[in-house]
Amino acid sequence: MLASNKNGTLYIGVTGNLQKRIYEHKNKMIYGFTKKYNIDKLVWFEKADEAITAIAREKQIKSWHRAWKIRLINKHNPNWMDLYYDLF
Repeated sequence: MLASNKNGTLYIGVTGNLQKRIYEHKNKMIYGFTKKYNIDKLVWFEKADEAITAIAREKQIKSWHRAWKIRLINKHNPNWMDLYYDLF
C-alpha cells in the first residue's frame, strides 16, 4: 500500500517485483493516479506465495472502508514511515 503522506491518499496494488515497482512510482514513471496525487511512500505490504493469492488479497483490501485500511497501516507502521528505504 502506498500513501502520499500520513493519512493521505492511498493506493493499493500488486506486483511481482516490489523494488522495481516502487522505484517507478518514486520516479514518476507510472502515469495515472499515483503520479497525479504524488503517491510514492510504501507504508504497508505483505508477501504472497502465488499471484492468484496476491490478487485476491488486493481485491479484498480495495473493497475495505478507508478506516480499515488506515487501521491496518497504523497497526504495522504507526509512524507511516516509507518502508522502501529499509527494504532495499
